Amino acid sequence: MQLPSLTALLAEYTTALEYTDDLWKDLTQEEIAWRPDVNSSSIGWHLGHQPVVAHFMVRNLTAAEPTIDARFDAMMDSATAEPERDPVPPLHVIDKFRSDVAKRVRFRVGNINRGHVGAPTQLRSIATVMMTSIINHEYQHSKWIGEVRNKQFGHDLPEVPTSDLLSDLDGYAIIQLGEVG
Repeated sequence: MQLPSLTALLAEYTTALEYTDDLWKDLTQEEIAWRPDVNSSSIGWHLGHQPVVAHFMVRNLTAAEPTIDARFDAMMDSATAEPERDPVPPLHVIDKFRSDVAKRVRFRVGNINRGHVGAPTQLRSIATVMMTSIINHEYQHSKWIGEVRNKQFGHDLPEVPTSDLLSDLDGYAIIQLGEVG
């Protein structure tokens, strides 16, 4: 089986980010911050968690670079228990953080794709699986964001993106790199 190219994965990453934006950009700060109880996560937490994980993977698997925002890293880490997660930042802060991380992901993976790194073939292999994981994680949390958007607040859902790379697995848009065994 031929793995997707980094160029195709970068395009799918953009689509996944745009889909997430369609799910939250018209919501209010109150809707973004809403939690049914202290042991649940808000939409805002998911919006911060997606890029925290993406940047963690990029900076630990492909290029040593500093964190963009250590406060986000701590607050948006799944290991931080829900009751200990700070209130979510304002929408413009979340949006900027998501944008900053996306720029770093595109920069690092773009360099790998162009071969502007040491061990370009090895890093291309790592980046292919990493980008697949980042995209799948983005779609995973977008599904949960969409469920709250629709069921709690009654907002319509945009169409889930389709592409040659995506399939449906248990109701989630996902890139499968092979058969799950």
